[in-house]
Amino acid sequence: MSKTDTAYFVFDIESVADGALVSRLKYPGENLPPQKAILKYREELLAENGKDFIPYTFQLPVSLVIAKVAHDYRLIELVCLDEAQSRSSEIVKLFWDGWQKYKRPRLVSFNGRGFDMPLLELCAFRYGLSIPDWFAEDKRSFDQPRNRYNTWAHFDLHEWLTNNGASRFNGGLSLAANLIGKPGKMDVAGHMVQDLWDAEKTSEIHDYCRGDVLDTYFIFLRSRVVAGELDLKEEHAIIEDARTWIEAQAKHSAGMARYLAAWGDWKSPYA
Repeated sequence: MSKTDTAYFVFDIESVADGALVSRLKYPGENLPPQKAILKYREELLAENGKDFIPYTFQLPVSLVIAKVAHDYRLIELVCLDEAQSRSSEIVKLFWDGWQKYKRPRLVSFNGRGFDMPLLELCAFRYGLSIPDWFAEDKRSFDQPRNRYNTWAHFDLHEWLTNNGASRFNGGLSLAANLIGKPGKMDVAGHMVQDLWDAEKTSEIHDYCRGDVLDTYFIFLRSRVVAGELDLKEEHAIIEDARTWIEAQAKHSAGMARYLAAWGDWKSPYA
């Protein structure tokens, strides 16, 4: 398919701490090596609030997967940016360049407004990338793509499910995926990414990211059923096409094989 066939970028990011930045800003004068600085910060966070995830302002993306989706909601392709080398600067540049080259497709995420997009914007700041079409400062506030309530530029499923944060969505992406029979979290979860990165298990991070993107895609499809843009018969046909695509990928992808093994079929209570 051509670039004009791609209407949506369904995406997710996995990131790790920038140890040099943590060392410099959190522990000035201690000359801590990056890994030791990260470990110290995680231990402090764990003692403070029971979670050791370092804030996104100290993070760098190491995996970014995009599901290219057509106007009719069918899955075209799943792409992992700079998969072989996982260079943060290249991942960020490829994302923003791709968004432009594909004529600014609608972004679809799960909590992307709370994490993924702030990280990508901060990285554009860090690396000196110009993204005027994203900021669109000459447009009215609501028409600017990064405006929280502009769902035409970025459709955040977490925002949609919680009425823009009016409620608390306990269970997150994994719960939403399980409600419609999809795997959700399996053998890897977000808090494990830093340790996997330190152990040089990059392929496992990429596979985890792919799984999250597929879950996000299927949640997106169901959201279109609820919104009346698809009916259940149409959704089922699209899901079956996607399953066929995943089955083909699973022949040479351990991550896709694990996703397929955990696959569940949603059953209507009204059938």
